[in-house]
Amino acid sequence: MDKNILSHTTWDCKYHIVFAPKYRRQIIYGRIKEDIGDLMSRKGIEIIEAELCPDHIHMLVKILPKFSVSEIMGY
Repeated sequence: MDKNILSHTTWDCKYHIVFAPKYRRQIIYGRIKEDIGDLMSRKGIEIIEAELCPDHIHMLVKILPKFSVSEIMGY
C-alpha cells in the first residue's frame, strides 16, 4: 500500500468519481476528454484509472487532503 507523507500526516485518499455532463450530452468524446486529464494534473491530482463511456466518465483519482472532492469537481 503506497502512502504519501506530508509534514505531520500520512495519507492515502482515493475517490471514485463519476463525471456526467448536464443532460448527459455526448460531448465527452469530442473536445472534453483530453481537457479533463490536463485540468486534473495541474492541481496535482493523479488519475489512477479512468473509463470513458458515451455519456459519462468513471475515474479513480488520488486527491491531496488539502482539497475536497467538491472543490475539485467545481474546478
